[in-house]
Amino acid sequence: MKIIFVCTGNTCRSSMAGAIAKRLLEDRPGCQMDIVFASAGVAAIAGEPASPEAVTALAEMGIDLDRHRAVLLTPEAVRQADLVLTMTMAHQRHVQTLVPSQAEKVFTLAGYAKAVGDIADPIGQPLEAYRNCARRLVDLIGKALDRLGVASQSSGGT
Repeated sequence: MKIIFVCTGNTCRSSMAGAIAKRLLEDRPGCQMDIVFASAGVAAIAGEPASPEAVTALAEMGIDLDRHRAVLLTPEAVRQADLVLTMTMAHQRHVQTLVPSQAEKVFTLAGYAKAVGDIADPIGQPLEAYRNCARRLVDLIGKALDRLGVASQSSGGT
């Protein structure tokens, strides 16, 4: 299974989501599901690094985002994914318009996790906004993995 997280520039939210999802999956050692996580941006400048604040916020959680490079979302990437999770309703609409035949597999991350609201873009804000964003991503991605049926081993924290 391939899951793509989507935001605008792929230097903050979606890049953090992809890295967090990989860590959360590793923290569920009984998981028999083979899941590949990717991230992309609807207006990404290919090759841009993750924002320094995103790198720092995840480093504080023991997750390395230092080597991330932004990827522009393409129709082919959407077609190859089994599930596309966007950070906002606007991103969801954009992806569904980009590839209308794939609209049924595109959700906001919050919606897929049975929660409400968009994930606010921390770009240009202090480090604490990135930390808050990362914490929200951990919560929502954990719920999304639960919905996918990925067993959780413990309530231990990341």
